[in-house]
Amino acid sequence: MNKLDNTFVEIARIIEEARNNAYRKVNEELILMYQRVGKFLSEKSKEANYGDGYIDSLSDYIQHQFTGIKGFNRRGLYRMKQFYETYVDNEKVSALLTQLSWTNHLLIMSGCKSNEEREFYMRLAIKERYSSRQLERQMESGYYERYMLSRSKLLPEPLQSEQNPFLDQYVVEFLDLPDVFHENDFRKALVRGMRNFILELGKDFTFVGEEYTIQVGGEDYRIDLLFFHRSLHCLVAMELKVGKFKPEYVSKMDFYLEGLDRQVKKADENPSVGLLLCATKNDEVVEYAMSRTLSPMMVAQYQLQLPDKDVLRKKLQELANLPEAGENWGMGEEQN
Repeated sequence: MNKLDNTFVEIARIIEEARNNAYRKVNEELILMYQRVGKFLSEKSKEANYGDGYIDSLSDYIQHQFTGIKGFNRRGLYRMKQFYETYVDNEKVSALLTQLSWTNHLLIMSGCKSNEEREFYMRLAIKERYSSRQLERQMESGYYERYMLSRSKLLPEPLQSEQNPFLDQYVVEFLDLPDVFHENDFRKALVRGMRNFILELGKDFTFVGEEYTIQVGGEDYRIDLLFFHRSLHCLVAMELKVGKFKPEYVSKMDFYLEGLDRQVKKADENPSVGLLLCATKNDEVVEYAMSRTLSPMMVAQYQLQLPDKDVLRKKLQELANLPEAGENWGMGEEQN
């Protein structure tokens, strides 16, 4: 880099600061919108015609008016109502609400038992600029309880991340950003490559969605890719992990399939099937997960019509060895 290039760093800093300010502003508007919708629903709940039927009709209307918008299903609308009612009389945190992502708010609302605990994690997440994964890790470690027991100023465990806490998936979906915006890491590139490959295998696969959201037990879970297989007449969920295969991945896929069969599968459709792909530098693992309710005959039919594991493994190996992706590899640890 020559002497003139040293000044480029300052321009890059200006651009990065402007981007972060833009993300922060969009997040602020998104949280205020959820709050206003929650207030509307809270007030509407006092009327006789309010109920599940009203919420379902409202959800259908919104998704029809704003094609592709997410978060406005029944569960999402009830959460907006809960969000408003949780903080409506709490002036201490009113100024904090727009400084957190919606995903962090969902974690705090579902994981905290008191106003004091909610405020504690809100301030911690804002101060440390936590992503949702980092905040979840601190909550699962019982940091609030340890803090209260010690009665001292515990320092949070160092959690390093380059993720912008305001670049939340809800912000991305709210802005309806183009698909290329999502391709910000190696795993995303692998997911996109496998999506295209599976669609190229034949006309039986129909693409349903990427990072498809299901709600189980009051929590949001995102499936990397969701397809519908026309011949088998069933949903096919695909999860891709960067790192060594772990047995718990299969259990998690079974969990996803149960959620799909309960919430998404139609009455005349067959049980959903899962496709799990794990990519490392030296090995690729491909496994199918199927419902225990399937008869041996149905299992054989699924195996006959779904893509062969070796074909998928070779494609995964090809994608994992792309030259432009090589420097993005971790050291075999799962990145999702």
